[in-house]
Amino acid sequence: MAHAEEAHDANADVRSATESALRMLTGREHSTSELKRKLTARGHARAAVDRVVDGLVDRALVSDRRFVEAFVHGRVERGQGPVRIRAALRERGVDDDLIEDAVTQSAAFWLERIERVRSKKFGARPLALDRGAWTRQARFLSQRGFPSDLIYRALGDRD
Repeated sequence: MAHAEEAHDANADVRSATESALRMLTGREHSTSELKRKLTARGHARAAVDRVVDGLVDRALVSDRRFVEAFVHGRVERGQGPVRIRAALRERGVDDDLIEDAVTQSAAFWLERIERVRSKKFGARPLALDRGAWTRQARFLSQRGFPSDLIYRALGDRD
């Protein structure tokens, strides 16, 4: 009798976890790691969570690659650089190979993005030559997640 109740509880938890996962996925893409973490935090048993997420992956309802592509596109459009995007993806438990595949772009791509972000904040005027303005712009770009080598290429020498 106890075994039958445990099986019923496990099936109920799988159904409940599936419903929760599908609700989460209607809002946006999630990485498998992120989905597992959220379902576990909502009180679902680890075994049920693993079973549900594996099933969703098998049915192509969850895809780390699709999540990474959507995430990177959104962050690039918001003016974030590759350093910040990589860190955010690592926080979400995404595999490093997927991160590098999605974030690796040509220097020209990132220079165009850096100029777009810089001009939106500081205007389309010619780059300021004084040390203070250069430092403010460089700090801003660094906080947005652009690496120093690209910042130097975009802003030029500070002296």
